[in-house]
Amino acid sequence: MRLSTVILPIHRWSEGQKIWQRAEELGFHAAYTYDHLSWRSFRDQPWFGAVPTLTAAATATERLRLGTLVTSPNFRHPVTLAKELMTLDDISQGRLTVGIGVGGVGFDATALGQEAWTPKQRADRFDEFLPLLDELLTQPVTTRQGQFYSAVEARNIPGCVQQPRVPFYVAATGPRGLKLAAEYGQGWVTYGDPRGPADVPVDQAPAVVERQLGKLREACEQRGRDFGSVTKVLLQGSTAEQPLASLDAFVEWAGTYRDLGIDEVVVHWPVPDSVFENDLGVFERIATEGLRQLG
Repeated sequence: MRLSTVILPIHRWSEGQKIWQRAEELGFHAAYTYDHLSWRSFRDQPWFGAVPTLTAAATATERLRLGTLVTSPNFRHPVTLAKELMTLDDISQGRLTVGIGVGGVGFDATALGQEAWTPKQRADRFDEFLPLLDELLTQPVTTRQGQFYSAVEARNIPGCVQQPRVPFYVAATGPRGLKLAAEYGQGWVTYGDPRGPADVPVDQAPAVVERQLGKLREACEQRGRDFGSVTKVLLQGSTAEQPLASLDAFVEWAGTYRDLGIDEVVVHWPVPDSVFENDLGVFERIATEGLRQLG
């Protein structure tokens, strides 16, 4: 099992770079950031762009993998996003992972002036968005006409450092998203039950993920894909579970999900006075000792 973290893009870089460098020092496999224009309780607080933040992090670190968790069509277009991802993969010397999903109904879902999309509308767009992004990142020249997204002789030269392209970790729980994950994803991301922490008792949370894994397996079988070839990632923070309360709590939590088949768990870097408030000393001890204690 691997342990990674999410570092919110809320710090001026003079401070933020220290956190990304510390994440590498602590031995995290990867550090991700959210690709939003603003987010929940941080809406009226500092919030910086994901791609520039990851670019800066790439120059401030050497080994740490970097990525979005997740980017989406909410305010992105595949043509421009592909160019940014290709460039970021180059700057990081092949350390980029692209977490990607349909997007949600948060503040930035309407920031460009559009009405909030329904779940079906988001899925319809993602059905075009992901295949086009895949083509843009694997071909030097792309032309494709779609209902929502098109490319006309869009060039991405020299291509990604990682071949045939940067890995996609597809966030999905529904049948359409899981089908795309099985077809295009090097990894799959879940944050557990999409209903939220108030609706799922702690003791039932693992069963939710277990059912999702079963559906992913079915999607892979339908696609003729080896289920074992897909990295399974659990993003912590959307359930009532409290794995960062102590080292023992983390070991029990991570062990439970490892036994279900999760390959990588992702925890949030502590943010004081927020939903992600946790003791930094405990967090750093989890980073350095947690996986060793799993055995």
